[in-house]
Amino acid sequence: MTQDLGDYIGRTEEAKDYLAPAPANALRGLIGSHWPAFQDGDPLPPQWHWLYFLPAAPQSEMGPDGHPKLGGFLPDTGLPRRMFAGARVTYETPLVLGQTAHRQSQIISIDEKDGKTGKLVFITVAHEYEQSGKLALTEEQTIVYREAATGPAEEAPTKRAKPLPKQDTKAQVMPDNVMLFRYSALTYNAHRIHYDRDYAVNEEFYPDLVVHGPLTAILLLDLFHKENPEQTVEFYEFRGSAPFFVNRSMTLGVTHDSEHALNWQLTAFDDKGVAGHKATVRAASGS
Repeated sequence: MTQDLGDYIGRTEEAKDYLAPAPANALRGLIGSHWPAFQDGDPLPPQWHWLYFLPAAPQSEMGPDGHPKLGGFLPDTGLPRRMFAGARVTYETPLVLGQTAHRQSQIISIDEKDGKTGKLVFITVAHEYEQSGKLALTEEQTIVYREAATGPAEEAPTKRAKPLPKQDTKAQVMPDNVMLFRYSALTYNAHRIHYDRDYAVNEEFYPDLVVHGPLTAILLLDLFHKENPEQTVEFYEFRGSAPFFVNRSMTLGVTHDSEHALNWQLTAFDDKGVAGHKATVRAASGS
């Protein structure tokens, strides 16, 4: 490691942003969302806050993978590969478009582990979003850093795909190059694994371009809202365990938890039936 990681725990950062309707309308078009066109004064759908508070590092401070160089707010772990591992979000009240919001961030944990592919570092950052002096939502977001790839990962022996489990709602999505490029542009995400196939295949040894984890999280939650428009999301937890790739069909599923009336399980399956992303939604009791 190139820095004493423990010194970064507790480090804070503050930001503010004007929540213009344009990014929300752009995402609405990108994913074909059921939400009507947005204008000033409208509530922002849950999880769409990822369209705002975007990093704007100078070009000279960008790393070879397309992310801003580490060593500022986030520590330089010495591990070059970065992936979004998941998030836990608690909603208090919707953010409102056409107004400024504030975000305070704090590094709350840094965990070093040894995985099958080498060293791993998990960094969890807690965010608090406020608007008009009121807390709107809190989020804990985890990012994982890994060692450089030296070759393609060993694939498990090919097995016959199993039928997908029964779900209350299903939807098929085919993330193509255009979708990945538009989402990268919309979120100012220059991570090259999402649009630079030569880099993704020859440098990080993926089989193809990688679908953004946050995009999958939003697609799952959008499907939940489409089928349950009367429900108000109180809590959303999203976990990624395996990547999805461009031009390969994804099946999104929503299942109501029969034992917990206010809970739903959301899952994204790849074209081989592997559950690569899982999420949990809890609705407000008054919904």
